[in-house]
Amino acid sequence: MRTVEGLSSERAAQLLKQAGPNQLPVEKPVPQWRKLWGEMTHFFALMLWCAAALAFIADMPQLGVAIVVVIIVNGVFAHIQQERAQHAAARLRGLLPADVAVRRDGTVRKVHASELVVDDLVLLAAGDRVPADVVLVSASACAVDESMLTGESDPVTKNAGDLAWGGTFFVNGYAEAAVTATGARTRLAGIAALTSGAVSPPTPLALELRRIVRVTAGMALGIAAVFFLASLLVGFQWRDSFLFSIGVAVALVPEGLLPTVTLSLAMGAQRMATRNGLVRNLEAVETLGSTTFICTDKTGTLTQNRMNAVEVFTSDGTVSITGEGYAPTADVRGNGVERAVQVALAARTASQGRAELHKGQWRAQGDPMEAAIDALARRLTGSESVSVPLRRLPFDPVRRRESALVGPDLFCKGAPETVLPVCESVPGPLKEQVEEMAAHGLRVIAVARRRLRGNPEAWLAGTAAELETGLELLGLIGLQDPPRPDVGNVIRAARKAGVKVAMITGDHPATAAAIARQIGLIGAPEYVLEGADLPEDEQMLGALLDRDGVVVSRVSPEQKLRVAKALQTRGHVVAMTGDGVNDGPALREADIGVAMGRSGTDVAREAADLVLLDDHFGTIVSAIEQGRATYANIHRFLTYHLTDNVAELTPFVIWALSGGRFPLALGVLQILALDIGTDLLPALALGAEPPGRRVLARPPERRHLMDRQLIIRVFCILGPVEAATEMAVFSAVLAGGGWARGQLPAAGLLMAASGAAFTAVVLGQLANAFACRSATVPPWKLGWGTNRLLVWAVLGELAVLTVCLYVPYLATLLGQAPPTPLGLLLALLAAPAVLLADWIHKAVRARLRRA
Repeated sequence: MRTVEGLSSERAAQLLKQAGPNQLPVEKPVPQWRKLWGEMTHFFALMLWCAAALAFIADMPQLGVAIVVVIIVNGVFAHIQQERAQHAAARLRGLLPADVAVRRDGTVRKVHASELVVDDLVLLAAGDRVPADVVLVSASACAVDESMLTGESDPVTKNAGDLAWGGTFFVNGYAEAAVTATGARTRLAGIAALTSGAVSPPTPLALELRRIVRVTAGMALGIAAVFFLASLLVGFQWRDSFLFSIGVAVALVPEGLLPTVTLSLAMGAQRMATRNGLVRNLEAVETLGSTTFICTDKTGTLTQNRMNAVEVFTSDGTVSITGEGYAPTADVRGNGVERAVQVALAARTASQGRAELHKGQWRAQGDPMEAAIDALARRLTGSESVSVPLRRLPFDPVRRRESALVGPDLFCKGAPETVLPVCESVPGPLKEQVEEMAAHGLRVIAVARRRLRGNPEAWLAGTAAELETGLELLGLIGLQDPPRPDVGNVIRAARKAGVKVAMITGDHPATAAAIARQIGLIGAPEYVLEGADLPEDEQMLGALLDRDGVVVSRVSPEQKLRVAKALQTRGHVVAMTGDGVNDGPALREADIGVAMGRSGTDVAREAADLVLLDDHFGTIVSAIEQGRATYANIHRFLTYHLTDNVAELTPFVIWALSGGRFPLALGVLQILALDIGTDLLPALALGAEPPGRRVLARPPERRHLMDRQLIIRVFCILGPVEAATEMAVFSAVLAGGGWARGQLPAAGLLMAASGAAFTAVVLGQLANAFACRSATVPPWKLGWGTNRLLVWAVLGELAVLTVCLYVPYLATLLGQAPPTPLGLLLALLAAPAVLLADWIHKAVRARLRRA
């Protein structure tokens, strides 16, 4: 039975055991074998299966087996990466809090949402997600966002006796509600069952990757068609020509590109998590690297979010308070202490946050500012008792104040510019004091009182506009939130990276400007704007904001949304921070929405792409650094892979141009061995390359994956050098064995020459792996220990090469033999040749940039 004290712990435990945890039903997992089969039956895999079947039908089992191996290796690899990404996402989601304030045993405590049972009394305030289906027992100015259930964007007003559904968000007000249904019995569970099969649209990065794969696959099929005709012209049977061309196409299709990109994004997301940045979707990792403008809040992001009431100003004088954190002890000095006590008690009555002792340490329960006001009252009075309001008028972003009705008194606190106008008279010194306190970086709260007269029932039913008028101003409270000690260095790092930073805050302009000066955000001339003064014209607004170090104060949620849109029209990739209920639209509109993990609301976190688990501005810059590194890694292994394709294709081009008179240096099976045997591990290692020291020393750039720089490097520098070395080694071994053009070389000689060419390609790719670590710096200037995975990958590549050459059965299957001493010596030159070409290219580019 539900009582005003809530359920007892024993009864709650019994109900939890009977009904089970308050969790949505978990969809029956797809069997692992079915997931794996799906990775082996997509478009490219089906094409490979057809090719394998044709190879077996044509009595070429070696080629058929090799193609099946390609399908299995790529399918298993893609499956493993998908599972890793899902498991990592599940672990990261567990880092976010899911606690609910519930009344049990007559006291309010925090429990995990999964422990709620029917008849529990939960306390809900603006910013909370409704944890289960509930009925409101008491409600004060409540509004609920039910858009996730109804599609209607306007909040729904709720009164006592109304229902609120699990999964919706409180956007205004305060309520106590009784749980009516949990878990699978909630309305959300029924809707979740209907929408479980919904698939999100592909991201721009995914679309570009698909485009690259389709283009390269189309080129592979086109080249295969050319070789089909060429082989017919040199006397091949049509069946052999067809299978030959299919083998060429199979070897040139980039089967492993998508899973390698997935791994790189997943590793980037995991690295961000270790630096307190939770990425809610993998593609956001890449978008972060393109960020050009950060619009950041002040409290908690640039400051420590450790509010401390340090000053109370009244008509009797100024009282200074010096204390640590939220502890009740402090040094109190100044005139007008009795009046200051009235101010502190009135402000605490109108507050819901409290300072609490937990494991020997005082900490904030609820809003840090309200906890600091509670600590102020304890320091001035020595008492922790709080009057229970008959009614609350909660804070909302329009009024920017809140009130509590206790007996015949209404206590009100809020921003001075909204409280002072509803006061009957304001002494001149108080108005001047607001500006002076704000200029010292203090957050100023005005506190007022009204003695209500007349019918008490009218007080309980009156509107905020009717009650919050004719107030008596009691005084001002100055709260200090010191800047984070390292935030100035982080802002300088962001500017060095070509990222502009603006402060977008709801604080007083003088307070915001003072903090901006302390951390070095604001420059000369100073641009300190107020939300109400922003121009209506979007182009003018964008031009006004498109500068570094702008401070926009007293911003409403609607104005925050306008700021994001205006900067985007100027071509910026915008990262917008937010923590409040009404920040959701701006976070969704921004290219990267950034929510606070500690102090943020569920609404903000749900709308964000990146959640700061430490609420620190520096985490945003770290995420940008990792985003740039991840995008660079995609370039690295794409360069590496395509360079190998040039070397693999060249023997077929020369063979075709010679009309079949010049022997084929590499066969289809050797190319497949290169793709799945020697190239895979280095490509993965390049995808794990950590951020370079200068990744934040250049401006952001928005470019295609296959850009001009990559094409020149692959098809004009690295690829031709590797291919030329391969063909030179092959020709030298043939000539050294007595082969003359126009003759058919002996089988042993051809296999030894082919083994030497194979070795040259592998060693060239070994050097290419190190060359691809940087687009500007030679590999010997990079630290060997920064990517140890690449060292192990290269050792694995050499081991595979040894096996392919010196295991007789495998070498014969591939159509090669161990190279002669001359062939091995010449093949060893492939590595320095690639490194030399890479160094010359980088040196020329550097000289052109300096010029």
